[in-house]
Amino acid sequence: MEKDLLSAMVFLIIPLLMRPILASGDPVYTFCNPDYRNYTLNSPFENNLKLLLESLPTNTSVTGFYDNNSTGEDPKVYGQALCRGDVNSTVCRDCIETASQEILKQCKSEDAIIWYELCQVRYSLQSSFSLSEYTGKYPQQIYLEKNLSINPVHFDQVLTYLMNNISSEAAFDPLKRMFATGEIKFSRKETIYGLVQCTRDISETSCDSCLVGALGDLHRCCDSREGGIIVSKLCNMRFELYQFYNASSVLLTYPSSKGPKLKTWMVVVVTCIPISVLAVLVGSFTAYHGRKKRTQRDEKSQNTLLHELTSPTGVAITQDGELVSAEELSFMDLSTIVAATDNFSDSNKLGKGGFGTVYKGVLPDGKEVAVKRLSRKSWQGFEELRNEVILIAKLQHRNLVKLLGCGIEGEEKLLVYEYMPNRSLDFFIFDSEKRTQLDWKTCYNIITGIARGLLYLHEDSHLKIIHRDLKPSNVLLDHEMVAKISDFGMARIFCENQYSANTRRVVGTYGYMAPEYAMEGLFSIKSDIFSFGVILLEIISGKKNSGFYLTKHAQTLLAYAWTLWNEGKELEFVDPLLMESCLATEVLKCMHIGLLCVQEDPADRPTISSVLLHLRNESISLPHPKQPVFVVARVIQIDQIPTTNPFVNQLTVSSLSPR
Repeated sequence: MEKDLLSAMVFLIIPLLMRPILASGDPVYTFCNPDYRNYTLNSPFENNLKLLLESLPTNTSVTGFYDNNSTGEDPKVYGQALCRGDVNSTVCRDCIETASQEILKQCKSEDAIIWYELCQVRYSLQSSFSLSEYTGKYPQQIYLEKNLSINPVHFDQVLTYLMNNISSEAAFDPLKRMFATGEIKFSRKETIYGLVQCTRDISETSCDSCLVGALGDLHRCCDSREGGIIVSKLCNMRFELYQFYNASSVLLTYPSSKGPKLKTWMVVVVTCIPISVLAVLVGSFTAYHGRKKRTQRDEKSQNTLLHELTSPTGVAITQDGELVSAEELSFMDLSTIVAATDNFSDSNKLGKGGFGTVYKGVLPDGKEVAVKRLSRKSWQGFEELRNEVILIAKLQHRNLVKLLGCGIEGEEKLLVYEYMPNRSLDFFIFDSEKRTQLDWKTCYNIITGIARGLLYLHEDSHLKIIHRDLKPSNVLLDHEMVAKISDFGMARIFCENQYSANTRRVVGTYGYMAPEYAMEGLFSIKSDIFSFGVILLEIISGKKNSGFYLTKHAQTLLAYAWTLWNEGKELEFVDPLLMESCLATEVLKCMHIGLLCVQEDPADRPTISSVLLHLRNESISLPHPKQPVFVVARVIQIDQIPTTNPFVNQLTVSSLSPR
């Protein structure tokens, strides 16, 4: 009852004050939770709170969202901060700093939240931020007077259509930014602009539910036709009749039930033209119109992605669509990259993957680089570009390939990496001549290098990254044979407390994909563990998992390893070339770990930190592995398997069945 009264008071006050508040940069609203007691001055809680608030600006500006586990000893203080998805790191940091200072002034409660137009900050004595659902009667604001010239029924229908679309886009965003904008015309002269956002610690369905509740309150609480904003703990929603956000948005079209009327002269013409000529004209027009719409859609989509790409990294974009220097990443001129690769000559080609070709290049300062030239007209190539830049530009680790810069000009989309003179792992382990260059010590260092790279992605970086396409061709080797994980175009960002997700679009390489991902689209950090296990078994045996069923030993490499393990013939699985330089106990321990990683149930697979612990410590006993699921192709003849470049990323499209 008390909270409902508070909400009602908010609605009465906000229509008078909202416009000056948004204009002046003051908080949109501050909620000092009356259900919690007030803390005392100079108490341990206040000291811990100050430490927390001081840490929020820097930590949040990195990705736009920060969820702090706890600060200080008892009583611990938990904090959370979120910046609007269209602001750069500098604006984000400034807004969080202002909000942190202001919430300290306005609130003495042990639980409080403050909303600004561009950010929000929250702290609490309790840690379960993401467990609270949207209640529908939590601080929410609607503002501005009625516009009597607008048809209210039509306006509400169009507004609902817009908000439902961008809410779904935000909730089920593959990159987990949980932010979306959009615009839609509701008359010839007027356009509605909308923005929605969720905190990134909640699930996709929770975000969707929160935004559905917010939209309901947007309609129930006010009949304004010029603008409105709803804020809650987990999500926020806003619309205006002017573009108030910085991100580029896709223009939606409201479906109309009225079809076009056929004019009299058109009827006469149609009846007079011979059917054959009409068919040609209609066919030509359809083809032209389809090409034009696809071109416009691709241009609009690429412009949208450009803005999404630039916003998080603080990059400026000119009116001509050119990118200027970033804080974390160098944007290179096309002419520089073309000259470095000798105009992408075949002699400099290193390999070709699903999204483009990789070339060796030499920059003007003599530095050797690898240039990935993404498919010129590929939407997927452009999405991969965004994913790589957003992720790798912010991730630095010895066992991750370093992204040096990128170039975007017209249809050209280019990524520039550090050059790996020894190419990729598959170049060595699946080539009978090159494999002789690998002794066990080198292989063991490569295994631990891949594990350290995954540990950074899964647990140690400020982001939680699921690679989703880990395979030997995506493990590059430098001049010292140090392993570096590459190719993050398929990667997904997880929030700190998220462990799994589902996708309708399964991407990756069969043979390295976990069964739950290949069959059901379910993926998690344990999907990468499965891929790591397959790579581990391939390094030990010198045999490739995909295609192994063509041999007489077993239908898959995993089945072969499992059979020999149970029969006590593990050493028969090891490549004879490695037996000359390895310690039997060490290589068998790696085989044991590999079998643990490819178990059918993701819960049975170890974490990557556990894998590294076992690799480093011989005294820790390993659990007995359970039988892995064997995923095989049903009908592929040996003469149907093409001979391919070992550097090409392959996606097997044969039908699958579990055994």
